[in-house]
Order: sequence, then C-alpha cells, then structure tokens
Amino acid sequence: MPSTYKKDKPWDTDDIDKWHEEPFTPEQNLGGTFSEESSFATLFPKYRETYLKASWPTITRALEKHGIACTLDLVEGSMTVKTTRKTYDPSAILNARDLIKLLARSVPAPQALKILEDGMACDVIKIRGLVGNKDRFVKRRQRILGPNGSTLKALELLTQTYILVQGNTVSVMGGYKSLKEVRRVVEDCMANIHPIYHIKELMIKRELAKDPELKNENWERFLPHFKKRNLSKRRKPHVVNDKSKKAYTPFPPAQEKSKVDLQIESGEYFLSKQAKERAVREKREEAMREKQTEKKRKREEAYEAPKEEGEVKEKKKKKKVKVDASADE
Repeated sequence: MPSTYKKDKPWDTDDIDKWHEEPFTPEQNLGGTFSEESSFATLFPKYRETYLKASWPTITRALEKHGIACTLDLVEGSMTVKTTRKTYDPSAILNARDLIKLLARSVPAPQALKILEDGMACDVIKIRGLVGNKDRFVKRRQRILGPNGSTLKALELLTQTYILVQGNTVSVMGGYKSLKEVRRVVEDCMANIHPIYHIKELMIKRELAKDPELKNENWERFLPHFKKRNLSKRRKPHVVNDKSKKAYTPFPPAQEKSKVDLQIESGEYFLSKQAKERAVREKREEAMREKQTEKKRKREEAYEAPKEEGEVKEKKKKKKVKVDASADE
C-alpha cells in the first residue's frame, strides 16, 4: 500500500492550535447522571461573612449553569458545594471546590468565578510553616508584595496570573505552568531569596521566547547566576585571647567580691539611709551638669565664626632646651 505520509494536507495550516480543547457539553456526557452525590465543604473566617452574604446570589447563578448546588451556612461559618441530577461535567465539582477555597482566602468573587473556565487552575500556598520566627515571617511576606505592591504586580504580569497574599497563605490563579513558577518564587522568598532575582530571570526568558532562533535552544548561558551568600561562610571577627601559658596551681581562683564586700571596703555600707540617698542624688546631679555643659558647648559651636582662608596661623613657640653647661666634658 503506498504511503500517504508525504501527501499534501491543505487543511493542516500553522494557525491551527492542535492542543486546543473544546468545552465539554451535555451532549458529550453519554453516561447520564452520576450514580452518587459528591460534595465539598470549607470554613471561612468571620470577617468574610458580610462579603459572602452580599455576593452569594452571583455565585449561585454561576454554579447553576454547571449544575452545581451551593449552600452558605452563616451559623457554622461554612460553604458547601455538591453535584445534582443536572450536573453533566465531572470536573465541575472540582472547580466548585477550588472556588469556595478561594472565596475563603479573601479572593474577590468576580475573580474567583474565573476558576470555572477551562485552562484556569489555582494554588493556595501555605507560607506560615516555612519560617519559624514571626517577625522574620512578616518581613519576608512583605518582600513578596514589594514597595506599593510593585513586586507583586511584576510577578503577575510576567507569569500572567492573579496573586493574593492574605494572612498565612498566598492564593494564585492562572495556567498550570505559571502556578509552578509562582510557587517556586514564593517558597524561595520564604527561604530568604529575594523575588527580584526570579523576576530578572523571568524577564530574560520572556525575551528569549520571542526569538525564533533561540526558542528551542538551551537558555542556561543567558540566565544570570547569583552567588549564594550564607551567614555561615562570612568571616568571623578576630577574637584576641590570651594564650600565654600560665603557671599551674592546684588551688582554685580567688572568689570574686560581692556587692556587699565592695560597699564595706568603700565605707558606703555603714552610711545611713539618708546619706546613701544623698550620695546617689549628688551623683545624678553631677551627671546632669556634665550633660548640660556638653549640650551648651555644642549649641555655641554653631555661633562660632569660621576661619578665613587668609588668616595667618599662629606658630607654636618651640620650647628651648637648656644645655647643662656644668656637664662633664
């Protein structure tokens, strides 16, 4: 049989996206309704109650198009989604599960509803357990946002994702490949690697992808390589220790004098209570006078006339050394 491989295919043009998936329709569900009901529930914080109550009708209408039922329980503080007899897409319940998870993490309802679209995925990154110290965690979380949210905006533009930093989690929405990149940036940021290094790398990759000659080559030689500077490798300060050998003595060192012993030696221990208070007060007043004198001197420095360039400096008079004439010749 002759081969048909080399024949021209006029219908196969370059503008066809061979990876494009058509949306799932009810006609494609040949199995009919599901045999069992699937449901997912999640809790939400108290401060989200008012917002969810206001936007719940919009969420209900969006889920009804996919045949998913949803319930908002304000008493228990939970959201539940479940399949119905009208559900035709098996993956719709998984998208609804991600939807309520995003809503609980403070993602706005219009943005969260995009998860129901094909090709859209989400990832909720838990960052609190990656750093032990609370203050260090807050500083590193702020690095993800950057000054006025500039770092976060740059990440969103380069990865084509939506990122929301809220509390102990980072919610991300976008393509599967972009989610992996954002997760790597966030986890490295919590490991004390600044996001700006990854942003530079992503910018270079973006420009290289536009070049048709370099599109399918290895980009390793174009990417920046930053040296890791660990604290353990820093030069330790030089500590001067007296390593001279001391004469060996079997006796232990003399006991240090206590505060009471020092007071007995100085005579302060035998003073009356009024005398001790007077001594402390005089010492404090003396320190205050010294401070006032120093401040007064600094204030007067501002009023001193500056030295002019033509001013002749006074020469120091050299001390004449007297020669002892009576010295033995």
